Amino acid sequence: MPKIKTKKALLKRIKITRGGKLFRSHQNRTGHLRRNKSKEALRRYHKPVAVHKSLEKNIRRMLGI
Repeated sequence: MPKIKTKKALLKRIKITRGGKLFRSHQNRTGHLRRNKSKEALRRYHKPVAVHKSLEKNIRRMLGI
């Protein structure tokens, strides 16, 4: 069975903590209708968000973890 290559694009978008948790940057961080959003809302988008459990297994497989 050949090894699975890691998905480099996903690796750039996901942070892995020392404990093994997966975090992603908030999807609405840039761009769409940004000037209509409040400054507080835009600041909130800078915080990393934990990946949902239902997606975690697939992401780990793509990363080769």
